[in-house]
Amino acid sequence: MNTVKTKDGAEIYYRDWGAGQPIVFSHGWPLSSEAWSGQMLFFAQHGYRVIAHDRRGHGRSTQTPTHNDMNSYADDLAAVMDQLDVKNAMLVGHSTGGGEVTRYIGRHGTKRVAKAALISAIPPLLLKTGANPEGIPTEVWDSFRASLLKDPSQFYKDFAVLFYGANRPGAKVSQGLLDQIWLLSMQAGVQNVYECVKALSETDFTEDLKRFDVPTLLLHGEDDQVVPVGVTARKSEKLIKDVKAIYYPGAPHGITATHMDQINADLLAFVKEGRKASQAA
Repeated sequence: MNTVKTKDGAEIYYRDWGAGQPIVFSHGWPLSSEAWSGQMLFFAQHGYRVIAHDRRGHGRSTQTPTHNDMNSYADDLAAVMDQLDVKNAMLVGHSTGGGEVTRYIGRHGTKRVAKAALISAIPPLLLKTGANPEGIPTEVWDSFRASLLKDPSQFYKDFAVLFYGANRPGAKVSQGLLDQIWLLSMQAGVQNVYECVKALSETDFTEDLKRFDVPTLLLHGEDDQVVPVGVTARKSEKLIKDVKAIYYPGAPHGITATHMDQINADLLAFVKEGRKASQAA
């Protein structure tokens, strides 16, 4: 398998297809790089090199007993980028992966990065606090953890419904999509998924977003039941210097699948703009 060994000995699995300007994808909780297949195939067919890794504890990467936190996730992404000597990349993160991309830029800068795209992403902060009253109360996250401990398999099945908005009137979500979340989530370590809830809900990315110095695209569904747009993207839009935001009316959290053609087209237009800008410079 293609793997990168990190400083603490974890092995991070990655997929690396195609040639051209690299696009590096970071997946959402509690999935794996397989969740990006619709984007990876599309961009490989359009002349790009596509790279996606399984977060530690997820998919085919090591199920680590420690370091299940956002700093470690960002450092793991850096290890993949460094080993593959990725340059002039567009980083794309969905949900928790958007936090991973954001913390990567905050910790490691943009020497290897030309652009960034955050899709249904968790920054700047999901948790409800005195300074973030619109956030999601800690009791909700506690219920996530309790359900994971009691019956993770059923939790993933229930989570898939919210993820794709299948509970909305008129929703057309295939059984295959719903099953995919269960399948990919069951490959992750329960401890890793459990501890990642704290990382994704409690990490404050405000200062990381302020360090963005590359053009950034925000894509978010306005009916996201998992990562509400008002708590996240609309706030991130005010913190990132060079940003373009596209909001999809009535769209759910899992827009990379439910709105795949539209997402792919918007990402393609954005990366092409970046390529033209870099060539002009």
